[in-house]
Amino acid sequence: MVWQDIVIMILNLVFTYSIGNQVIYGFKKKKGYLTITTALLQGLALVIMGATYLTLDLIFSAIVTAFNGFLWLTLLIQRIIYKKV
Repeated sequence: MVWQDIVIMILNLVFTYSIGNQVIYGFKKKKGYLTITTALLQGLALVIMGATYLTLDLIFSAIVTAFNGFLWLTLLIQRIIYKKV
């Protein structure tokens, strides 16, 4: 394991915490707060970045980054289901 994997994973955990709160808030309020473009591009970019980390053998970074991507895609689903604010 390389130290960069640990640092990237820890920083991504901070992002996971913040976006996780937004996902929970969206489900509680039954509203989608982001634009479709923002949620889609951010979600896809993070999932692809997670796959890229896998090619570098940064396993922990890959897992947490891909999870962040799926949280963004969850926000996209909220936006589509709950419509606009």
